[in-house]
Amino acid sequence: MHPATLPRRRFLQSASATGAGLLLLPSGTVFGQNAPSKKLNIALIGVWGRGLAHYNTLMKENVVALCDVNELRFPDALKAFPNARTYTDWRVLLDKEDKNIDAVVCCTPDHHHAHIAIWAMNRDKHVYMEKPIALTVSEARAVRALYLKKRSKLATQAGTQRHAIPNFQRVKEMVRDGAVGNLQGAFAWGNRQLPRPGYLPAVGTPPATLHYDQWIGPSPMHPYNPDYFSGRAGANCLQWNMFWDFGTGQVGDMGAHTMDLAWNALDATYPTSVEASGDPFNPDVTPVKMQAHWQLPANAWRPEIRLSWYQGKVFPTSPKKFIDLDGIGHGAMFKGNKGVLLSDFSTRMLIPDAKADPADYIPRPREKQFPPIGDFQEEWINACKGDPTKTSCNFDYNGLMTECMALGLVAYRAGKRLKYDGQTGQTDDAAANAFLTRAYRAGWPLQG
Repeated sequence: MHPATLPRRRFLQSASATGAGLLLLPSGTVFGQNAPSKKLNIALIGVWGRGLAHYNTLMKENVVALCDVNELRFPDALKAFPNARTYTDWRVLLDKEDKNIDAVVCCTPDHHHAHIAIWAMNRDKHVYMEKPIALTVSEARAVRALYLKKRSKLATQAGTQRHAIPNFQRVKEMVRDGAVGNLQGAFAWGNRQLPRPGYLPAVGTPPATLHYDQWIGPSPMHPYNPDYFSGRAGANCLQWNMFWDFGTGQVGDMGAHTMDLAWNALDATYPTSVEASGDPFNPDVTPVKMQAHWQLPANAWRPEIRLSWYQGKVFPTSPKKFIDLDGIGHGAMFKGNKGVLLSDFSTRMLIPDAKADPADYIPRPREKQFPPIGDFQEEWINACKGDPTKTSCNFDYNGLMTECMALGLVAYRAGKRLKYDGQTGQTDDAAANAFLTRAYRAGWPLQG
């Protein structure tokens, strides 16, 4: 009898007896089935916009299913992935392709992210999720909790691809090695401004090729307006992510990238308190101008510190009058008792205190530097095939940061300083706790 027709237990016993020496990994998979040479069967959900940025990597694998609410995107996608089956509803794809796919790459609008991540992980699929991985505190916690249960067998990566820029590693080294002395505070900011008065008015009807109900997904229904989709590829998110039902504005957009500069260096867990202020509250639109501040508990190498986020051309105090934080655009700053470290995504500048001894900080030798990440998408692909824990921005690391940022919006909406219990995911204010989650339309449960 051929080994392929043997019952699994008999085949393993036979192979062991003949010296084949198959190794059972902790997850129960047979060593070799996830070898780098084996192509992954992948579903791409959202084939345009950020989806286009994945084509070159995914063409090296086996894309078996495509999903998009706009059928006009399929012809170009099928040129890259000619053997893929097409869907307009990701729920149908996940059910029908359950036995055919190993992994999911999600590039949908933000309000679908937590749902797709959880539905996919419930089916034991590896997940690459464009940022943010969730809109609310409760969603971020649900995504992270499910991942932590399955981290030994599922590789996850949040799409903060700037994380792979070598400067992120150098900043982390400098902060942890005492370049600014004892760390006293960390700050991140973004200067983008996208003001909107409210949800768009009804204009026309969706074309037959656009499945608008699927685009709305779990969020409350809003009238169709083509301006929700009028942006160019890679920037169309700027048409809708400032609305509460579709995104979190700058917190989930550039904030997911820029705060990552600080979060990567801080080795942080749950904040113990949060406060925020900004534009007057608009029930339709997230704030343009806002600042949020979290207290982070001490850890083994730093004291308790305050972490701050600024957006919409609101900035922390510049360390020197001649340094224009607006000119940096999106950046991070670390203050200590011996100086200040300023950084954007690719460059950094250390400003020692006048009384600091330059000899107190010696950059670590090259052989002791944090290793380069390399290609961010390939890192996830390799983790899917090998050690699933080997990704830089898994749903544990990124989930904590996303929860923290979402909590800032809770404090902004509450208009008061809140204490936070990271174990329960609750604040000390019952009214504020209502902002920790959001309601979903019938047929779109978070757990599916």
